[in-house]
Amino acid sequence: MSIGRGAVAGLGLGLGLAWGWMPATLAETVLLRDGASVTGRILAEKKDQYVVDLGYTVLSIPRGEVVEVVQEAKSDEKPGEPALIQEIRGGLYAVAATPPAERPVRELVQELGESVVQVRAPSGLGSGFFVTEDGYLITNFHVIEGETRLSVEVYHQHNGQLERRSYKDVRIVAMNKFADLALLKVEDKDAPPFKRLLLGDPGSLSVGERVFAIGSPLGLERTVTEGILSTKTRQMGGSLYLQTTAPINPGNSGGPLFNLRGEVVGVTNMKLTFGEGLGFAIPGDELKYFLNHRDAFAYDNDNPSNPFRYLEPPSRLRATAP
Repeated sequence: MSIGRGAVAGLGLGLGLAWGWMPATLAETVLLRDGASVTGRILAEKKDQYVVDLGYTVLSIPRGEVVEVVQEAKSDEKPGEPALIQEIRGGLYAVAATPPAERPVRELVQELGESVVQVRAPSGLGSGFFVTEDGYLITNFHVIEGETRLSVEVYHQHNGQLERRSYKDVRIVAMNKFADLALLKVEDKDAPPFKRLLLGDPGSLSVGERVFAIGSPLGLERTVTEGILSTKTRQMGGSLYLQTTAPINPGNSGGPLFNLRGEVVGVTNMKLTFGEGLGFAIPGDELKYFLNHRDAFAYDNDNPSNPFRYLEPPSRLRATAP
């Protein structure tokens, strides 16, 4: 463990301390603003502070001092699971700091399916997936367009069984009509921690690589479809999309497209109806950009037109006869 002199003073600890013992189960490294770091097991993550177990004492770290948290995997974790998880500060998502190994789809589905949800609105339904444990989730803008009364259907795994639960206190946090992305937040008071997904790098994908989607096509929840990546640069309407042969149907919209490492590389959002195997997904880089700049796309219930409001363009000046 290492910790800088300035951070020690700011946290009210004495200088010259060194700790060599850590619990064998799980460790997180908290990176601080002055370049220092604290390694321990996070007991609680509160609005204003992190509570970290150092092995022999407990330390409270103000949130304002934390740059990011890097979580090390358990020493007895299964092969193929990521060794490190990196929290992107301010980005509201996490990535694997070390690339996970590829695994069979049947294994990944059992692990990831709980994170994929069905998003319901009075006018229809779509899919979505959690990006944080405290209820932030992604879906398509067109799934919730014009709606404010939303609910989310989640299948929790409990004692080896799936338990379906509906959450009805769902807030629209941000949305980008032109990127077809929306960020929602489940705010039910009795909601448990949700299982989030890690975002991957679509740039590391190769054409022909296998991918799979989980969603609710035509309302059929927890449906898994598999295919290959047809192209990474399909231009449609001025934007680039991932094209895949994995079947995408109405109801899949807003769901995740995975690589074989179990990372989200895209958000499924459309298909060509006059052909087969022509599905499309918003690239993960576009999703990260949306999350990193979500304040610019913040939704305001008092202004249904928010965040986009355009003025009429000025009319051209016409020459008048003398």
